[in-house]
Amino acid sequence: MSRTFEAGDRVLLIDQRDRTYLVRLEAGGTFHTHSGTLDHDALIGAAEGTRFETSRGMVLMAYRPRFADFVLKMPRGAQVVYPKDVGPIVTYADVFPGATVIEAGTGSGALTIALCRAVGDGGRVVSYEVRDEHRETAVANIEAFFGKMPDQVDLRRGSVGEVAGADERFDRAVLDLPDPWTALAALQAVLEPGGIVCAYLPTTVQVQQFVLALPGNGFQHIESFETLHRGWHVKERSVRPDHRMVGHTGFLTIARRQA
Repeated sequence: MSRTFEAGDRVLLIDQRDRTYLVRLEAGGTFHTHSGTLDHDALIGAAEGTRFETSRGMVLMAYRPRFADFVLKMPRGAQVVYPKDVGPIVTYADVFPGATVIEAGTGSGALTIALCRAVGDGGRVVSYEVRDEHRETAVANIEAFFGKMPDQVDLRRGSVGEVAGADERFDRAVLDLPDPWTALAALQAVLEPGGIVCAYLPTTVQVQQFVLALPGNGFQHIESFETLHRGWHVKERSVRPDHRMVGHTGFLTIARRQA
């Protein structure tokens, strides 16, 4: 990665009120805001952390976007898995460099990107999606983030249950489905002994049905939890929690396949 911005790069602009804008640089392009304009050519060739002013004096700081910034700004077909949940999924599902991971569904591709980064060049992510419009959005988002479709990512159209008939083996399974219990028989056939399944579900009813189905399909060591994210307001004379927080988005349920 170049130390300076180039045409085609994505840049995160942050104003004085910490509002963020994700911009793709184009030679001769212009960023428009209610507080003036900023030429892309002024950004091209500049280093990260450079301070700019719009034509009407609004101050903007320029950085490369983090993965979390990209996820919150990228186009969505399906609801994305939020950054506060991506970290626990990768950690508690123990997605490691070189792992083979099966995912369903692909959705908007946020979790696919995270899994791809976690498994590294030596790993593999196979992701199933039943809806064509979601798959198309995911392809566009993944290619926008990496610059191309990574070699270790295999996006498939269809149901994850189809993997049962394939001669494939996986270390981990990550499910973002409304009915993940229907995939357990197929996953039991392709997950390695000791392999981990992780399901992301929005309601307690779904969590209960999934948890109750796990033992009968050869999965044990079950845990379910959710993650809350509360920011803090830190100033010279005041340190307090923010008035708003990112509360419930989804529950995670983790289990391991028995031999």
